[in-house]
Amino acid sequence: MDLQNANAAENTDAPAEERLARLIENLSSYIEFYHGGSVRLVSFDGKVAQVEFGGACEGCPLSLNTLHGWIAGTIHQFFPEVVIEEAPASPR
Repeated sequence: MDLQNANAAENTDAPAEERLARLIENLSSYIEFYHGGSVRLVSFDGKVAQVEFGGACEGCPLSLNTLHGWIAGTIHQFFPEVVIEEAPASPR
């Protein structure tokens, strides 16, 4: 993650949900570029953030590794208290 994106996540003037959403958007940009997938923030209650995968990541057998390894690991650098979960699948 570049310095500008890291600073956006650390901007303490913005509400935590806004900072978290920006960080996840930045992560999604990398996922889209390298894997053809995406991730987005679905909900945040101040403690638990639920995210949803899209594109090539949707249904991918490695998406839990991506979620718990790379996404959660990066988010915990800026928000150590936040729990990251995959959002329940929405009915289609």
